[in-house]
Amino acid sequence: MGTIVFDLDGTLADTSGDLLAAANACFVDMGEGALLTPADAGTALRGGKAMLRLGLSRIGRTDDVAEIERQYPRLLAAYADAIAVHTRLYPGAMESIAALRGLGYGIAICTNKPEALARKLLTDLGVMGEFPALVGADTLAVRKPDPEPLREAVRRAGGDPTIAALVGDSDTDRNTARAANVPSILVTFGPSGEDMAALAPEALIGHFDELPGVVRGLWP
Repeated sequence: MGTIVFDLDGTLADTSGDLLAAANACFVDMGEGALLTPADAGTALRGGKAMLRLGLSRIGRTDDVAEIERQYPRLLAAYADAIAVHTRLYPGAMESIAALRGLGYGIAICTNKPEALARKLLTDLGVMGEFPALVGADTLAVRKPDPEPLREAVRRAGGDPTIAALVGDSDTDRNTARAANVPSILVTFGPSGEDMAALAPEALIGHFDELPGVVRGLWP
């Protein structure tokens, strides 16, 4: 059977609340107050530097690379200290994974979150044991959309990298799957859900309940 690889932020879990809080902690320490709001959830799921860049642009410091680099370690530290306060797994995520495992599929995670933070988050959410393989942004020398992290996640799950699919929520995930020559399944329930169809993935799902049926249709 194939291996189903999951992105983490915006795919398995809505992590935007805790990410935004960590970025705002940096801005508050700078004396600027909270510069980001829940409406910036889509930016949050693109990573810490994207949030810092957006916040700084709102105080006239667009492309202040030095400040972004200065604040980024502080953001990571603030995030690690409060990583699962607001974060929630999306409805049906773990049930669909259990169903896929019952059908014989391998399960793995490939994320652009640093590996230690990904492990901490999944542990705090009580589901780390459900994922036999995890590759993060710093596990290898390259990260998504390079295909090698996806292939390595499949290998660590005991699978064949040519028989896999990536479940994600972004153009990064779509491009990673394309580079690895495997199908992508994009979710439409995240902050950027309305943009997923334009990426022309092999499949779209609006709820995790749909995932096992979609996966069964990927390989004859």
